[in-house]
Amino acid sequence: MSPADDPAGVGPGSATRWQSERSADDSRAYIERFAELAHAGTDLHGEARFVDVLVPRGARILDAGCGTGRIGLELARRGHRVTAVDLDPVLVEEARSHPELTVHLADLAQLDLPGPRFDAVVSAGNVMVFLAPGSERAVLGRIAAHLRPDGVFVAGFTTGAAYRPSQFAADLAAVGLVLEQRFATWDLRPWRDDAEWLVAVARRAVGGGSTATP
Repeated sequence: MSPADDPAGVGPGSATRWQSERSADDSRAYIERFAELAHAGTDLHGEARFVDVLVPRGARILDAGCGTGRIGLELARRGHRVTAVDLDPVLVEEARSHPELTVHLADLAQLDLPGPRFDAVVSAGNVMVFLAPGSERAVLGRIAAHLRPDGVFVAGFTTGAAYRPSQFAADLAAVGLVLEQRFATWDLRPWRDDAEWLVAVARRAVGGGSTATP
């Protein structure tokens, strides 16, 4: 499938940090690294377990910035219906090797998927800090637009990057996503201001208050 054939679309927006900092060879090395970790028996499913407890059985979940499809695949194995999106063609090709997933090549800042809204959206693995600088609020707006009212958004990213937790909280509020919980790790260690990682749970406001396009 070419970008032009994908209904999610890839527009002419600014390059993301991932595109600026990573080559196709880097993406292939990323795939190999996680394959080696899986072969070694490393637990790679903490994020999926976290999301799984937040949603009903058979939930519709969007893996926004899916990479290889690792998290989405585990959620699909747990009985959920998963759509996955990424802008990296090497990683999208890998994710499409999993028939359990519906995978789109798309820019999250311009995401426009057909069909019903999702029960949950997950953006793990530093997706928020690899976006194009200045596009974070636009991306969160598109995520909000793809969530049903009261749908849940889960994000995890390092706190040491240019995009700070305080700006993330402000951007969530601006697009009608209500921040409910913060943790320092995917295994629910309590949030603290000097934590090196943020795991956040937000929910789309019911009724008014969202600037996201329905």
